[in-house]
Amino acid sequence: MSATFTHINQDGKANMVDVSAKEVTVRQAIAEAYIEMSAETLSLIVNGQHHKGDVFATARIAGIMAAKKTSDLIPLCHPLALTKVEVSITAETQFNRVRIESLCKLSGKTGVEMEALTAASVAALTIYDMCKAVQKDMVISTVKLLEKTGGKSGHFKAAE
Repeated sequence: MSATFTHINQDGKANMVDVSAKEVTVRQAIAEAYIEMSAETLSLIVNGQHHKGDVFATARIAGIMAAKKTSDLIPLCHPLALTKVEVSITAETQFNRVRIESLCKLSGKTGVEMEALTAASVAALTIYDMCKAVQKDMVISTVKLLEKTGGKSGHFKAAE
């Protein structure tokens, strides 16, 4: 792997990458995160018995909002005009966990990996926040990029 860090200049200092000469292409990224919890906590959520309301709906909206604010949260990220943000949340009761998958898309000069990762992460954090009164030892794990398309580096798909 001969890739170089793009956010470090020749003097070793952090800098925002100049994307002005890059071509506009359709770019998409898919990320995931998991949050593990007790069967009892998951049951409260799935059965709509959580006292704070619809946990998944709130987490979905939080993830979408976070994707749109990624450049405010991550230094050196470009502000992007996202054309699609989707957050899917699935209860995996057999594993006592929730799987979050986010998809971000645009036509632009830079990728949307950070937006997808931020969406999945913040959705998981929102689930934690809404459920921490019931259970404090939940575990957020496996936040990762699953796939990305578009741009000079082309297609990437994580190993299964």
